[in-house]
Amino acid sequence: MRKKTAIVAGLAAAVTLAAPLPAATAAPAHTPRAHCPQLDVNIPWFGDNRAKLQKMIDERGTCSGKRGPRPVAAFDWDNTVVKNDITDATLAWALNHDKILRPKSWRDTSKWLTPAADRALTEACGTSVPVGRPLKTSANARCADEIMEIREKSRTMAGEPAFAGDWNHRRTVPAYAWIPQLFAGHTPAALRSFASQARAEQLAAPVGRKQTVGTHTMAGYVRYYDQQKDLIRTLKAAGFDVYIVSASSEPIAEAWSGGVGIDRKHTIGIRNITEHGRLTTRIQGCGDVTTTGGEALPYMDGKRCWINQEIFKIKGKSAWQQQDFAHRIALGAGDADTDVTFVGDATGAHLAINRNKPELMCRAYDNADGRWVANPMFIDPMPRKEGAYPCATSGATHEDGSRGPVLRNDGSVIADQLDKAV
Repeated sequence: MRKKTAIVAGLAAAVTLAAPLPAATAAPAHTPRAHCPQLDVNIPWFGDNRAKLQKMIDERGTCSGKRGPRPVAAFDWDNTVVKNDITDATLAWALNHDKILRPKSWRDTSKWLTPAADRALTEACGTSVPVGRPLKTSANARCADEIMEIREKSRTMAGEPAFAGDWNHRRTVPAYAWIPQLFAGHTPAALRSFASQARAEQLAAPVGRKQTVGTHTMAGYVRYYDQQKDLIRTLKAAGFDVYIVSASSEPIAEAWSGGVGIDRKHTIGIRNITEHGRLTTRIQGCGDVTTTGGEALPYMDGKRCWINQEIFKIKGKSAWQQQDFAHRIALGAGDADTDVTFVGDATGAHLAINRNKPELMCRAYDNADGRWVANPMFIDPMPRKEGAYPCATSGATHEDGSRGPVLRNDGSVIADQLDKAV
């Protein structure tokens, strides 16, 4: 372990995709080895983050001279590899093109859906469309609005809770599971096609575009981050096995991951159980969680489970536990508290894209093992958080949804941290 170091803080202005780095912050802490695959020096990173990542690539990649299994890198997708959210983009496209099939009962779409949400959806979307046929959401703003409000805020347009019951808040969130469940009745290929058409639309739209779904206004563009495309390219050239681990539906993630050279075998997302070749509302579990309502998504601690199960072939209850050094990823990259567990498991570098999410940024700025790499968002970065992150009191999410202090691996409490990577 290296001694604890502080995250470099030297930019006074917000970093954008095209903004050059001031010379004062660009001095590398590591001299790259010329024979190793190199990150592009013309693509800007915050402070000396490029040098930190290059050092890890040199230490763990093929040019290190070490033998053994290929090192693994795992990336979250939304706002980590791309700007904005591909699930939101796909849902918006589907609603604007009448691709949601009417369920027999809205209660069938989620085990946690409340009677209030069932009533709101039934009243807004109607019952005139036969079960299994497309709802006319492009012309029915009330129906589109109820779906979007539940997706965005887990409540109805009237403000009533859309989900209720018990779930492990470090393994799942009902609103995340609900979107793949809404596409029940379609084939995986059809959903992949919807996502591909949304992708083409979003990439063609200008940066900053907004779109309207029902009466909801939302981001109307997505962009691949040049920095992450280059990082993934360099990692693969250096012998890393690179995966995407996303809380998006897997066919949706697959429609996008090829854009950074990652194939479907290396794309992990929410997996609906299929029946007769079509998606159902049941979702595959992980580890020892075999129930199928969406109790174990690739979400927070669930991302660790899916990485252990799918990449390192660790089965059962053990998949939820942090593994030994040889069975952990070398690099983890994420932007939110939903990513904090697997990013923290990385043994070489923890890349945290700053979206002002407390548990992730508390760990990044505490930098207990000296391997955290905190970086502003590459397009339209977040403003500096006012005041400190409440690491010592309420920065972490507990399994029951309550909040508490963020703890290091040794059980000690992380002190409140000021925002630095902006």
